[in-house]
Amino acid sequence: MEKPVINIENVHYRYDHELVLNHINLNIPQGSFLAIVGPNGSGKSTLLKLILGLLKLRSGSISLFGVPIQKFKEWDRIGYVSQKANSFNSGFPATVYEVVSSGITKKVGLFRRLQTHHHKEILAAIESVGLTDFLKRNIGELSGGQQQRAFIARALVSKPDILILDEPTVGVDSENVQSFYDMLDYLNKELGITLLLVTHDVGAISNKVSHVACLNKHLHFHGKTEEFEKLKDNELSGYYGHDVHVLSHDHHHHGSEGKM
Repeated sequence: MEKPVINIENVHYRYDHELVLNHINLNIPQGSFLAIVGPNGSGKSTLLKLILGLLKLRSGSISLFGVPIQKFKEWDRIGYVSQKANSFNSGFPATVYEVVSSGITKKVGLFRRLQTHHHKEILAAIESVGLTDFLKRNIGELSGGQQQRAFIARALVSKPDILILDEPTVGVDSENVQSFYDMLDYLNKELGITLLLVTHDVGAISNKVSHVACLNKHLHFHGKTEEFEKLKDNELSGYYGHDVHVLSHDHHHHGSEGKM
């Protein structure tokens, strides 16, 4: 593992009077695949928004690729797929190709013509998420999982070093969840993209992620997946504030025991 691509030090965040993040310290090494888990309202989405510069940091520090976030300019190095990506209007008249190419127009400018190499990059991004056969299909005709893949391809087209995903399997049916995680595994291991994933279903992905961070206002745990799997149910329940059962250890069976 190399030097951290994201370094978070002593970050506190509150909305009005409610403290949402308390004393968060987190290093995310290059090439890692980190799952952030925790109950609803635990500050997971707030943490992502701070990393993405969507919320202004009030105390503590965040640096991206060694640069303090206040001075960071290379935002195309960070891809982001929000939770709302798959709740758009399904009648939206755009093909998979058009949706993915919109990720490049940010870079080249709205009215500039795309060059041949841009088209190659769009096709490569679509291929990396396994949607080549759906290039010309209208995005509204795809399943939830396929739509989510299209939005990931849109984020990938600017060749980010880090990909941040907020609950990406919401709306993906259970039969397709595993192949969706296989695709993320490919992006991480074969393409070398650092992945940061907020998820409830850590059981289904425990054999893919390298690190787990358990967040509930405090960072209760951050370490390698093997260490997380050794936690006792009562320790985890203490972090969550309610009963939680640790992951399904049988990685061949992706049932619902891992749901949290």
